[in-house]
Amino acid sequence: MSPTRPSTRPSASRSCRRAAERGDRADGAGGADVAHALPERTGRHPGWPARLGALRVPVGVVELRPVRLRDASAWSEIRIRDERTLTPWEPSAPGTWAQRNAVVEWPARWALLRSAGRRGTALPFAVTCDGRLVGQVMVGNVVREPLLSAYVGYWCDSRVSGAGVTTAAVALVIDHCFSAVGLHRLEATVRPENAASLRVLEKLGFRREGLFARYLDVDGAWRDHLCFAMTVEEVPAGGIVGRLVGRGLAERV
Repeated sequence: MSPTRPSTRPSASRSCRRAAERGDRADGAGGADVAHALPERTGRHPGWPARLGALRVPVGVVELRPVRLRDASAWSEIRIRDERTLTPWEPSAPGTWAQRNAVVEWPARWALLRSAGRRGTALPFAVTCDGRLVGQVMVGNVVREPLLSAYVGYWCDSRVSGAGVTTAAVALVIDHCFSAVGLHRLEATVRPENAASLRVLEKLGFRREGLFARYLDVDGAWRDHLCFAMTVEEVPAGGIVGRLVGRGLAERV
C-alpha cells in the first residue's frame, strides 16, 4: 500500500513530502475515451462526489463511491483483522491499533473525510468488490491552479490482495483525476520494502522520481519512501483503465 496520508496535505508544492494516513498503499488523461466514460463535473468542486466503475477482476466487480457513515462496522472489521498486514505501512499514531480502528472511531474520521471532500481538498473513495467494502483510495492535498496536483494513497482487504482489486480501483481514480477533476499531476509514495504496492504502481505506469530519506514516521520509526508520479501527458488515449483492459487485467462491466 501507499500510506493514506492525513485527509488533507498541507502545502502545494511538497505533495510527495507529507503523508500521514494513506493506506494498499502506494505505501497507498487521455482524450475523449476517458472523459466519456467518467461522470460530469458535479458537486462542490470538479469531480466530486462521484461513483466510478465498474471493472471486473478475478474476484468480482470493483466500484468506487464516497465513504459513508454506515461503513463503520465493515471498515473496523477489516482494519482490525488485517493489523499484521497493514501495520508495516501505516503512519505511527497514539493508542493501540484496536483503539485507532474501533467502530467508534469511524464517525469522526468520516466527518473529516466528508468535510475535505466538500472543500475540494480531497476525494475520499470507498472501494467495493461485489458491493462489499474492501478498502479505500484517498486522493488528498488537491491543489488547484497553477499546480493542479494531488497525492493518491490506498489500502485493501488482505482477502482480495493480489487479485487486481487495488490496481483496478486506483486506475479508475487516476482516469477520474485526469478528466473530471482536471488535475495535471498525481503522486504516490511507498516504502522500498513494499513489493506489492510497487507492483501496483508499475502496472499503472507511475514513474519513479526519487527517494525521500527518513520521510515518514511509520510503524514506530522514520522510514525511507520512494516517490512516484504521473502527469496527464503520460496517460494513453484510452486511459489507464483502457490499458488494463487491453492487457487482460480487467474487464469493463
